[in-house]
Amino acid sequence: MEKATRKKLVEIARQKAELPFHGYIEGEETNIEPMINLFPKWNIKDADKLWCAAFVYYCCIEAGFVIPYSPSECVTCSLAGCGGWEEYAIADCQIEYHKKEETFIPKAGDIVLYDRVFIDQEHDHIGIILEVKENVLITAEGNIYNKNISGIVRRPIDEHIRAYIRIPDSYRYNGFEQ
Repeated sequence: MEKATRKKLVEIARQKAELPFHGYIEGEETNIEPMINLFPKWNIKDADKLWCAAFVYYCCIEAGFVIPYSPSECVTCSLAGCGGWEEYAIADCQIEYHKKEETFIPKAGDIVLYDRVFIDQEHDHIGIILEVKENVLITAEGNIYNKNISGIVRRPIDEHIRAYIRIPDSYRYNGFEQ
């Protein structure tokens, strides 16, 4: 099996975002089953317009990272939720978690958590960084603009960024066999 890397995550995320994946859109059947099926307690109807974190998890798994859908570090929800990603990253010492206030330079293959992008709530959106430009992140995201479709987005590096998560190359969750 090929080693999981952030570089490979960028390739997979770009490819999957450009498919594009989409939830229920008038006149079209949804195609988000591959990511929703990774979460046994979830279904497509309940996931509709709430699958940005599931998209990130799906891309991580496709890139070869070995992560359970609901690590023990996730207290409030599984990795189908942005809050679950934050809990997991903070608690797993193998993973880097950086609040936006920290001196940290994001790179391609990092995960970015957002606040108040679509709704007035903390950690309401998440994406995978494909590229970093001056004051702008190019990201692959699921459910962009709350329109139920995946794609590649240019987002300013601004007050909406909550934190960055960096999964190390070859990451395997402790004790988990896939």
